[in-house]
Amino acid sequence: MASHGVARTTRTRTEEQRLQDLEKIKKYRDLETQIRTQVASGTYTLDLFELTTKLLRHNPEYYTIWNVRRRCLISCLLSGTADQTTSDAQDETSNTKNQDSDSQVLQSEIAFTMPLLLEFPKCYWIWNFRQWLLSQAIQRLPLPVARKIWETELGLVSKMLNRDQRNYHAWGYRRLVVAQLESSKLDGKSMAEDEFAYTTKMIRQSLSNFSAWHNRSQLIPKVLDQRGADDKARAAFLSEELDLVRDALNVGPEDQSLWYYHQYLVSQIVGDGNRQSITPALTVDEKITYLKHEIDEIKDLLEDYADIKWIYEALSEYTVALERLQRTDSNSAEAGDLQVWLSKLRTLDPMRTGRWNDVEQLAT
Repeated sequence: MASHGVARTTRTRTEEQRLQDLEKIKKYRDLETQIRTQVASGTYTLDLFELTTKLLRHNPEYYTIWNVRRRCLISCLLSGTADQTTSDAQDETSNTKNQDSDSQVLQSEIAFTMPLLLEFPKCYWIWNFRQWLLSQAIQRLPLPVARKIWETELGLVSKMLNRDQRNYHAWGYRRLVVAQLESSKLDGKSMAEDEFAYTTKMIRQSLSNFSAWHNRSQLIPKVLDQRGADDKARAAFLSEELDLVRDALNVGPEDQSLWYYHQYLVSQIVGDGNRQSITPALTVDEKITYLKHEIDEIKDLLEDYADIKWIYEALSEYTVALERLQRTDSNSAEAGDLQVWLSKLRTLDPMRTGRWNDVEQLAT
């Protein structure tokens, strides 16, 4: 049998290796039993904390142990309060010591998760635990210290994405970190322009970076609003984005992520009435002009790439949208082209014949 084109092989173990594996399993189960016994007694001590360290290094996917570790931190390592609003009577020296101690503990924990994250970059529970640690920094530490920790975290995510540019866990986490850095909790300001530039950088490194294209689409409304873009500036922006993705399609027309972004831009032209448009002031005639131009550009791809289904799918969808805008009948030239493209799709993608039949019905 094969998986993703890689043949599976059977690993033969020696008797010595089998015994070693059994010993490892026994130690792991003993460790798990010790933790469960202490948790059942309700005692969250430093000893229990050290046990979680050992187990998580073996298995960071064990999310219950991360929760035990949180309780240990709160019970015996972090200061007794996470409230920064102190009364005048509170001893300032004691408060400063608590903050210094909390800072050391939190940064030590962040450092603990780092090698685990490098080895298991798509483990949800490590990301969730780091997020919790950083939220504790906001609650417990002076604002400049907390902000510095979050800024360092953004730098870390950038390094992670340099290692694995399409790690959607890291992209989602990056959005969370940016949102906190922009928030009033950290005395932040908008980072939309910087993040938009970051997506450009990542796209230039890898055109097939779906997460970068997605992030870009989410940032566009915010960027245009903050620029105070008028109708002319918005139309120019849309044209630039269409040029960008069209250039990418000329290089990699088989790349699904590029077509998704192109579809997003076309949806902004056509408008679905449910979300803010990049260019809300376009007239129907202007929308028709945009669509005809995009269809003509995509037709050119067929000269070199006649067997890529994404091309025919885009032509079909955009032609249906064009017919609706033009209110043309089923005997139009566009309708004739549509039948040809749908026929090709049935050949290239027979598993979705029902879908192509539905597209044909929509056009009639």
